[in-house]
Amino acid sequence: MIEGDQMEKQIVKLTSDHITLGQMLKDVGVIGTGGQAKWYLQENTVLVNGTAETRRGRKLVAGDAVTVPDMQITVQD
Repeated sequence: MIEGDQMEKQIVKLTSDHITLGQMLKDVGVIGTGGQAKWYLQENTVLVNGTAETRRGRKLVAGDAVTVPDMQITVQD
């Protein structure tokens, strides 16, 4: 895992009122297919707003921050 400022930063723009964690991971290229989300979330530490999250259906809204190994993702309108 890369620490601090060395982390890749991504921004996800919402096209509706929310996006699921699994879809967002696919959109930024962390996983190749939506079906890989369950496995990825079991095998890796994923933080949503600083709290560990394992639900691929977790709804993300504007302002949420997601941290995965080597990447920080911000959800925006």
